[in-house]
Amino acid sequence: MKIPADERGGWSSDRPRRDGAPARPESLATHCNVLRPVDRLRYSPGSLLVVVCASSAERDAFIARLIEDRSSVLSLQRVRALLEGRVAAEELDERARELLQAAAAKRMEAKQTVVLAADGLDAEEREALVRVAAAHRRPRHLILVETAREHVAEEDAPALNALRRALDAGELGSEGFQTALRLGGSSASEVKKILFRPPPREE
Repeated sequence: MKIPADERGGWSSDRPRRDGAPARPESLATHCNVLRPVDRLRYSPGSLLVVVCASSAERDAFIARLIEDRSSVLSLQRVRALLEGRVAAEELDERARELLQAAAAKRMEAKQTVVLAADGLDAEEREALVRVAAAHRRPRHLILVETAREHVAEEDAPALNALRRALDAGELGSEGFQTALRLGGSSASEVKKILFRPPPREE
């Protein structure tokens, strides 16, 4: 007996979508390499690098110390500050996210590097820019900068622990990241430079 197409079980890719049902987002899954700290981290030009930290002050200090091209650094916090007083308070977050994504998309379309100072710890915030990078076939990387326990808000602890576990297990490929690195304690200070250029050619 032949089973009609609309009665097949499971979630196969050929299963027709019911009328009115939203299309499922395209999978971002890829293989993720878990990196070790080195004095010089080297990424391809035009990459997306997401820097995550439970302390915004330590995140910003890390980026300021290691990212030479300040024009490549984007953050929701900075965009919000630019929009304050120009848009209604209830529209601020939505407009800020739209402008951030538009700025990132413009840079990635031009194959320019984007360093995102992540506003929070949840995957949902990272997903939007990872999707933009994937659409433009740009490399995607994540660095988790650890901070002292007293600097982690109680409400952030579950998301931080989940991110740590996923990173250490090499599971951030499910979010679309091709490499991930966790820096804590002295390992953060071991990194002296982050470069977005190919390795030098051997003579």
